[in-house]
Amino acid sequence: RRNGIIKKAREISILCEAQVSVVIFSSSGKMSEYCSPSTTLPKILERYQQNSGEKLWDAKHESLYAEIDRIKKENDNMQIELRHLKGEDLNSLYPKELIPIEEALQIGLTSVREKQMEIWKMHKKNEKLLEEENKQLTY
Repeated sequence: RRNGIIKKAREISILCEAQVSVVIFSSSGKMSEYCSPSTTLPKILERYQQNSGEKLWDAKHESLYAEIDRIKKENDNMQIELRHLKGEDLNSLYPKELIPIEEALQIGLTSVREKQMEIWKMHKKNEKLLEEENKQLTY
């Protein structure tokens, strides 16, 4: 029956050029859905909310939107900080704001040099091992 309802929703969507969305939850909790290709479920729900005057989003959704906005602002701030670490947009900063950036760059530079040295030592060790193996093979 569920497949029949979804099939009818497809047919109505095509034959009537209507925007159709169907969401079915079985008694076991399994969800089945269909949405016309020309739209999305959020768009249909938004139209329903506008036409019916009923508010579908509760306080939980409002708090989620607030959390999304907070995370977007935090992301924007991190992108600005990343640009500063790359050496971009530094003219707008005061000298006191440049000090932490310089310290972060120094720490990063030290870490990169340590990693380079570690890799170099590993290459030297591998080179010696290969030379020894080569000597043994020549004997």
